[in-house]
Amino acid sequence: MSYQVKEIVYTLAGEGAQTGRAVVLCRFAGCNLWSGLAEDRAKAVCKFCDTDFVGTDGPGGGRFDSAGQLARAVSAAWRGTASGGTTPLVVCTGGEPLLQLDELLVRALHEVGFEVAVETNGTLPAPPGIDWLCVSPKADADLALVTGDELKLVFPQPGAEPERFEQLDFRHFYLQPMAGRDAERNTQLALQYCLEHPKWKLGLQTHKILGIR
Repeated sequence: MSYQVKEIVYTLAGEGAQTGRAVVLCRFAGCNLWSGLAEDRAKAVCKFCDTDFVGTDGPGGGRFDSAGQLARAVSAAWRGTASGGTTPLVVCTGGEPLLQLDELLVRALHEVGFEVAVETNGTLPAPPGIDWLCVSPKADADLALVTGDELKLVFPQPGAEPERFEQLDFRHFYLQPMAGRDAERNTQLALQYCLEHPKWKLGLQTHKILGIR
């Protein structure tokens, strides 16, 4: 299997429970809930995505003809030292990474020394061996993944109220204010909800605040 990757970058994780940790971000091209094209947004299942995942023209991006080739590219992007015994982490995201991420690639990433984290919309089954699974549900999409490490809900979403998901089997529950013209209002709504429902933590897109990937 070949892999289509938008970008591979060394950065700090910007969202959720891994925020602030040095990671290699491997962004796969393509998504099953939106084409990524502006003309298709109105009819997309996910209408609020703020990420460019179209094509393979980003930093470090391209087509990789084998799991080993892609794993080596991820390894080459890592710039951290081995001090303190910290295992390097790759965050597989998109688009929708589970359209492409398979057991062979997870194994290849482990073989080059990485923990494997995945950020997914949760509509597709996940291969075995993933070390950290973050699911971000969308209102009009059925969940195939109802257990994992982290549930990150963009808020507010009509039809995707937090109480719909809070009984699922996750270790961490985050509300992330929806970006866009109402971002300030949405942040206040999420803040208030978290104060009233302490099971949920407020998750901010710190990479945008810092101006990094």
